[in-house]
Amino acid sequence: MRATLFYTVLRLGLFALAFVLLLWAGLRGLLLLGLAALISGVISYFLLTPQRAAMSGVISRRVSDFRHGLDAGTRAEDQD
Repeated sequence: MRATLFYTVLRLGLFALAFVLLLWAGLRGLLLLGLAALISGVISYFLLTPQRAAMSGVISRRVSDFRHGLDAGTRAEDQD
């Protein structure tokens, strides 16, 4: 949860920074939003790779634990 929140805050921060810089450059409307999303996405792809890897590792472990719990429950039901 912490890794996901940290990654999300960083992504939002990059979007806000791109938005403000493009706004300062004189862009308005949908072009401003679209370029800010595109620029922040490209920058985050390269800059936030370690945070994305950490987040995906946490999510993967949680899904694996959940699946193991489901399997254990299924085995317990089958034994009854």
